[in-house]
Amino acid sequence: MPGIDNTGLADLIVAVAGEDRNAFRALYDQTSAKLFAIILRIIRNRSLAEDILQDVYLRVWRNAGAYAPESGSPLAWLSSIARNRTIDILRQKSLTAVPVGGDDGDWWEKIAGPRNVEADLMDVAALRHCLGEIEEPSRSCVLLAYYEGYSRDELAVRFGKPVSTIKTWLHRSLTALKACLEPTS
Repeated sequence: MPGIDNTGLADLIVAVAGEDRNAFRALYDQTSAKLFAIILRIIRNRSLAEDILQDVYLRVWRNAGAYAPESGSPLAWLSSIARNRTIDILRQKSLTAVPVGGDDGDWWEKIAGPRNVEADLMDVAALRHCLGEIEEPSRSCVLLAYYEGYSRDELAVRFGKPVSTIKTWLHRSLTALKACLEPTS
């Protein structure tokens, strides 16, 4: 799969907002593997992950008009929908996310996923650099929340901190990541 063009994805999302079925198909073709990997990484059930992926694209079809390019990249927006929907399903079904590995696991490998190509490696390198700028335990909190699917309550228990502290760590860390990853103009 060639590198994903954010400008092209943004254009496709705008076209999907106008109910362009061809644009929707192209958007699906370009992003479904990545979104499926995100969902599967959290849920660890292929059949359920396929159902969630279908639901995610239904939500994309219905909410494409809500995408605001100034709030982040199209792939981040799509990934957020996939991650949030998967976590919602976990909570509804009283399931728990299955950790991908122990505390000593290779986070970078988990983030990159099995389908990344050379163009994506630059994005992973930038993410690695920016995550390296965030101090522990906030960095681990972000990784557990966004790549392992831990809820704020689960993180509060794991770190022995109040949920409000976890919310603050996540908010500050995501703000720092966004500032670090945004291209300077």
